[in-house]
Amino acid sequence: MASKILAVDTATENCSVALKMGNDIIARCEMAPREHTTKILPMVDSVLAEAGLKLNQLDALAFGRGPGSFTGVRIGIGIAQGLAFGADLPMVGVSTLAAMAEQAHRKQQATHVLSTIDARMNEIYAGGYVRLENGDWETVVEEAVLPPEMFKPELAEGGEWFVAGTGWQAYPDLQGQLHLSVSDSGVLYPESQDMLILAHHAFARGEAVDAEHASPVYLRDTVAWKKLPGRE
Repeated sequence: MASKILAVDTATENCSVALKMGNDIIARCEMAPREHTTKILPMVDSVLAEAGLKLNQLDALAFGRGPGSFTGVRIGIGIAQGLAFGADLPMVGVSTLAAMAEQAHRKQQATHVLSTIDARMNEIYAGGYVRLENGDWETVVEEAVLPPEMFKPELAEGGEWFVAGTGWQAYPDLQGQLHLSVSDSGVLYPESQDMLILAHHAFARGEAVDAEHASPVYLRDTVAWKKLPGRE
């Protein structure tokens, strides 16, 4: 029987929850900058109600581990841990960058994806992914935070590369730094329904952890705790 996993994500301006039931996915998604704390739990309740399930009937809880806004990532893992503790569920962290690669596959059948997120402060979060035959993704450009002008990955030929995420929009010159042409996937933000796919692979590999051991991935070592212009 397929594992029942609920996914929640608040790592970017997008706020989303999703649950896979057999071949069907029940999802809620809303652009809600600075409203994650008020939006996410009602979304969870709505998805569970539609599925006719309670939290303790699930097998695991997946969450967007980052990278993304510091506030958004903290909110997401905090809420996910609270739900997991209450229902005694293991947790699976999913990369927001890899989730956008999965979304690009869902929307464009992309198998080679470069994901970027505008990290503000003249930096981007970036990673590159190639889809494997089993539906999982191999990381071929390690996830990192760096100035946009430093992002010049060496990409293998042999597949059509797509770009996903807000970094390409924030820094239009990025694509010109690549040594091959790329296509726009139309993907800007991660969504929980795509995290579900990655979470199921990770859960099957035994990568779920107890709630107290779930951890975010900020990529940026130094956190600017003061509120920055335009940041959550």
